Amino acid sequence: MSFRNAAEKWKDEAIRLRRHIHQNPELGHQEFETAKLAAGFLTGLGLEVQTGVGGTGVIGLLRGVQEGPTIAIRADMDALPIVEKTGLPYASVREGVMHACGHDVHTAILLGTAAALNEYRDRLRGTVKFIFQPAEEVSGGAPYLIEAGLLRNPDVDAIIALHVWPDLPAGTIGLRKGALLAAADSFDIRVTGKGGHAAYPHRTVDPVPIAAQIVTALQSIVSRNVSPLDSAVISITKLQSNSNAYNVIASEVRLGGTIRTHSKEIREAIPAQSPGWRKR
Repeated sequence: MSFRNAAEKWKDEAIRLRRHIHQNPELGHQEFETAKLAAGFLTGLGLEVQTGVGGTGVIGLLRGVQEGPTIAIRADMDALPIVEKTGLPYASVREGVMHACGHDVHTAILLGTAAALNEYRDRLRGTVKFIFQPAEEVSGGAPYLIEAGLLRNPDVDAIIALHVWPDLPAGTIGLRKGALLAAADSFDIRVTGKGGHAAYPHRTVDPVPIAAQIVTALQSIVSRNVSPLDSAVISITKLQSNSNAYNVIASEVRLGGTIRTHSKEIREAIPAQSPGWRKR
């Protein structure tokens, strides 16, 4: 059996798994049913399986008949706190939770890959670790897995992974040398002023225009502090005051957003451009 034939053999099952996972999404650190499904599927293939790794993580081990390197293949399992409005027959049945970033696809692909590679067990040289990572969207489940010994027993020589990309035509794989996906850091800013009636702004310290100035100033961090040959993105995604009335000037405004960088140096340098920044 060629590997293409092995992949075709498990294609329908991978699609079925994807739709089931999409219909039953779970947030980070709560992927109990998804982890159970993955572990059960891998066990059914005859693989060595570890559960509860770094929380809800799952590891499957496929040992070849010959000595060789250990290659890990990784997928993430968690969904996002988003209301699904796709109208798909397999749309989320959990209100306010949706696989909007493709982790259902990643998990199903990795399960299908495990099944297809298992067809080659008697010709496999080395070991394959199948990693199902929790909490990619929230606190970064990877450190929990690493602390739990993910990279040991046997030691991992290399890790590969993929991410779905809607902009590419189906059946196309996008590759490039160097960094492809950015590191993502989030931040929160609180602007405290003195609230009051909108008819008497001179008696207040209005935090709204201050927050607006901060939003504008943050854009200059990238344009004036990052080389045009490098890349970084700062996006303000939240802006909210503590006033719910049209005629009340707020006493506080909260901002939040994300910073995306492709190099360790720029990732560490950007906070230095923001006075008062404190690492969480």
